[in-house]
Amino acid sequence: MRQLKTIVIYNSQTGFTKRYAQWIAEATSADCFEFSEAKKKNLDAYEAIIFGGWACAGGISKLKWFKSNLDKWIGKKLIAFCVGGSPMDSPDIEPALKRNFNDSERKKVNVFYCPGGFNYEKMSASSKLMMKFFIKMLKTKKNKTKAEEEMIKMISSSYDISNKKYIEPILECLNS
Repeated sequence: MRQLKTIVIYNSQTGFTKRYAQWIAEATSADCFEFSEAKKKNLDAYEAIIFGGWACAGGISKLKWFKSNLDKWIGKKLIAFCVGGSPMDSPDIEPALKRNFNDSERKKVNVFYCPGGFNYEKMSASSKLMMKFFIKMLKTKKNKTKAEEEMIKMISSSYDISNKKYIEPILECLNS
């Protein structure tokens, strides 16, 4: 099967999204660019555009740019992936992905989630502050659920749950 001429564009804060973008690019012989560089490029020659951003408060970083170009990219295979700190089996993932794309956008874009982790050492000061506030809020909450207790343990320090196996559904979509 002929490989589509593909570009992978990513926005990464702490390295997890970059890692997934590079894994996808290696597996598909795609060009791979950081968002700030890619948004200056002419993407007309590409048959497939894969965009990756990190999860932030239920949103996906730089997704607005990607979505603003959907009407220009008619006829291209479009894939978006989001990298976050939640494990793959988290019930919050599906609703969050749905909130980021309306019905007509979901008809144009295949959307995936890849678990990454937290790297407090590489986080921006504002993101660290936001996370500290969120953890404090969770810890002071009365009658915490088991899921909230688990989340507190998980996000209180850096961790890495990324795995190359999570790109397989993206690769299958690209090749279908």
